[in-house]
Amino acid sequence: MSSFQGTKINPSKFHRSQIKFYLFLLPLAVFMALPIIYIFMHAFKPLDELFAYPPRFFVEKPTMQNFVDLFSITSATGVPVSRYLFNSLIITTAVVILTVLISTMAGYALSKKRFKLKKTIFEINTLALMFVPAAVTIPRYLLMDEIGLLDNFFAHIFPLLAMPVGLFLVKQFIDQIPNELIEAAQMDGATDYRIFWQIVMPLVKPAVATIAILSFQLVWNSVETSVLYVNDENLKTFSFFMTTLASDTGNTVAGQGMAAAASLVMFVPNLVIFIILQSQVMNTMAHSGIK
Repeated sequence: MSSFQGTKINPSKFHRSQIKFYLFLLPLAVFMALPIIYIFMHAFKPLDELFAYPPRFFVEKPTMQNFVDLFSITSATGVPVSRYLFNSLIITTAVVILTVLISTMAGYALSKKRFKLKKTIFEINTLALMFVPAAVTIPRYLLMDEIGLLDNFFAHIFPLLAMPVGLFLVKQFIDQIPNELIEAAQMDGATDYRIFWQIVMPLVKPAVATIAILSFQLVWNSVETSVLYVNDENLKTFSFFMTTLASDTGNTVAGQGMAAAASLVMFVPNLVIFIILQSQVMNTMAHSGIK
C-alpha cells in the first residue's frame, strides 16, 4: 500500500515506468519530423543533388546559392523578390491583428451580451463553417468589385477578416467565463471596454493564440487574393511569386533550386509561430467544447 501511494501516476521527473512510452513516442516523433528535416535539407542542395537519382534525403554539399539566386532575381515585370516578401509580411500582420480583434469582440458580444437575433447570428456563423472557399469565390469577387477594392492593397486583407471557425472557438471559450465575474465588474463600474481588455482577453489567451495561428496560415499561404483581385505586380504576395518561379526564370531546372529555397522561407514562419503558441492551441482544443 505504501509503495502504491509513493508512486505518482504522472511523475514530474523521469521514472522507469515512462520507458515504455518513450519506446513508442520517440520513433513516432522522428518519423513525423522527417518532412520538416527534408524541407531544410532540400533548400540547401546544389542543383546536381536536387536532380540526383536515386533522390538523396540529406544534403552532402550544402550551399546558400539557392537563396542568393532567389533574392537576386526579379519577376518578369521587374518587381524584386523583396517586394513580394514585404507585401506578405504587412498583409499577414494586419490580417492576424484584425482577425483576432474582430473574433474576440464578436465572441464576447455573442457570449455575454443580450440582444435580439443573437442565436440566429451564431447559427449563421456555424452554417458558414460548411462552405469551402471555392463556394464563395464568385460572390466574394462581386462584393470586392462593388466596394471598389479590386487592384487595391486592401484586397488582400478584407476578404480574409471573416473567420467563422475563429469566432466559434472564442465564443465557446468565453462561455466558460462565469457570468458572476462579469456582473461583479459591472457593479464596480467597469465599462464593456475595460471588461473586455482586462478580464476577458487575459482569460481567453489560448483561444487568441489559436485564432492567430489559423489566420496566419490562411493569409501567409494564400494565393487566391493575388490571382483574383490584384493585377498590379507590386501588390502581389510572396506565395503568389512562388507559383511563378519556373516561368519567370525561363529555366525549369534552375528554378527548382530557388523554389526549394522559397519553400523554406514560406515554411519557417509557420513552424516558428506554431512552436511558440502550440501549448495554447492544445488548451483551446481541450476546452472550447466544454461548458
